[in-house]
Amino acid sequence: MNLLSFSLILFGVLLNAAAQLLLKAGTNAVGHFAFSRDNILPVGWQLATEPHIMGGLTCYVISVVVWIMALSRVEVSIAYPMLSIGYVVNALAALWLFGEAVSVTRMAGIGIIIVGVYVVARS
Repeated sequence: MNLLSFSLILFGVLLNAAAQLLLKAGTNAVGHFAFSRDNILPVGWQLATEPHIMGGLTCYVISVVVWIMALSRVEVSIAYPMLSIGYVVNALAALWLFGEAVSVTRMAGIGIIIVGVYVVARS
């Protein structure tokens, strides 16, 4: 895998991770909600117009374009496991941004993911 291919994969993964974080920030801003027949339009509108959620959806759209570019250069059996990097990024960013717990067990899992991605990338 050359530098351009790896860069496209990494950029796509980071955009996807940013999308998740923005969606979480958006739902935090909106607060807890439940869809029902009575509130589907007001809650749907509130979600659709929340800036973080719009940003997250934009990141998703761009990440799909970047991902398609990456797949045109790299085998899917190599590229797809790289998406696991997003879990590592999101777990650490959620700890930092939202104060979410990252237990020792979760950190061990993150370590296993990093080793797995390394093994796949080197193959």
